[in-house]
Amino acid sequence: MASKPISAVPSKVAGGLDLSLLKLALLAVGAVMMLTDLALIFMWVPAERVTGNLFLIFYFHVPLAMTSFLAFFVTFVSSAMYLWKRNSKWDALGQASAEVGVLLISLVLITGSIWAKPANGVWWTWDPRLTTSLILWLVYIGYLMVRAYAANPSQAARFASVIGLIGFLDVPIVYFSAVWWRNAIHPNLYLGPLAEPDALAPQMQNGFMFSMFTFLVLLIYVLWERTSIRIQEDQVKALRNA
Repeated sequence: MASKPISAVPSKVAGGLDLSLLKLALLAVGAVMMLTDLALIFMWVPAERVTGNLFLIFYFHVPLAMTSFLAFFVTFVSSAMYLWKRNSKWDALGQASAEVGVLLISLVLITGSIWAKPANGVWWTWDPRLTTSLILWLVYIGYLMVRAYAANPSQAARFASVIGLIGFLDVPIVYFSAVWWRNAIHPNLYLGPLAEPDALAPQMQNGFMFSMFTFLVLLIYVLWERTSIRIQEDQVKALRNA
């Protein structure tokens, strides 16, 4: 069954609210929050008593990881909806969120290695969480490669949606790996249903939650922007083929 064509991207919502202004406002809020977040991280939160200022990378590393999980969840939902409805808007959202998720999980692996070298003496070790995170990165790199090299857009959307569904199974494995395989590198969970109480001092916890919310706002903006561009790209292709 062919995909439903993508209609024009709406410029306004009910009540006449201009979406471009709303998007710009979201970007402005995200920028102010990021500047505030940087000030809190480098000037307000206390140093960790064992690793000192090295621990500050935590306020980037963990929010990047959690927002990558959220981006892959959006891909999971969008993939399921595309396979059900065959509506290209779902496919556009799925691809956009996968691209953003790959960027985020790449930064997770990079910041984790930067943290690991001074803390543990090595850039990389086959710790369960590191290994499952690398697998997650490889899965969604494969997702993007399928989209790039499939015979036609319809086939790319179908195959990628299947990968988007199956690949998300690794996300809970990454999260729970710190519980299932206890180790010295990732001993605690700081967010989610199994987060350990009092794992962080109150001031550090407040700084961490603000950082999480900041990255969430930026994720929403980037995902919104990339999805809009993706839809416009499909509209241009449709006009060229008309």
